Amino acid sequence: MTTYHQRVAQQKRALIVQAATQLFLELGYDRASLARIAEDAGVSKATLFKQFPTKAALFDAIVIDSWAGDADAEVPPAGDLTAGLTVLGRHYAALLGRPGMVDLFRIVIAELPRFPELAKAHFAEGKLPYFETVRAYLVAERDAGTADIADPQTAATQFLGMISNYLFWPRLVVPGWTVTPERAIAVVDDAVHTMVARYARHGSR
Repeated sequence: MTTYHQRVAQQKRALIVQAATQLFLELGYDRASLARIAEDAGVSKATLFKQFPTKAALFDAIVIDSWAGDADAEVPPAGDLTAGLTVLGRHYAALLGRPGMVDLFRIVIAELPRFPELAKAHFAEGKLPYFETVRAYLVAERDAGTADIADPQTAATQFLGMISNYLFWPRLVVPGWTVTPERAIAVVDDAVHTMVARYARHGSR
């Protein structure tokens, strides 16, 4: 594809994903037809089916887009636990703060009784890959001798939980819950300091 056609295809894809997210919230996953999604996105049904042949594929795209990384999200090298966790924690906070993240979780929760496969897809393609990134980083710090972590899976859960429990989960249930960028940084820094105090080897940062 030419650069122009790639750009047009990406723009149409973004419109489809946006329309699907909104309709899944308004009508529910089951009642939101692909034809209606195409109409709201302003694209032909042929264009939609070319990119997303099934509704499940479209939901997967919503998940992947919501959790997609960026150029600044590279896994930090082992050797400085404070610096590495700060990078990972601030990126996690940025992911949770994306406008569509709350909508995604609300879709999954609302449709869980009838469509448990949505929750499985959300976990497998969304949160799990980022969780695995943090777990693997903690393993690398342990192997480098800078951290004493017997159970990296539990440690990753603790770290991400300290961040999400303040920055994200209240947004699902508390109307008007907002967190300033400065407060978000402070929450991440506190989580980092807690992890370093618990797991850093003596003499390491």
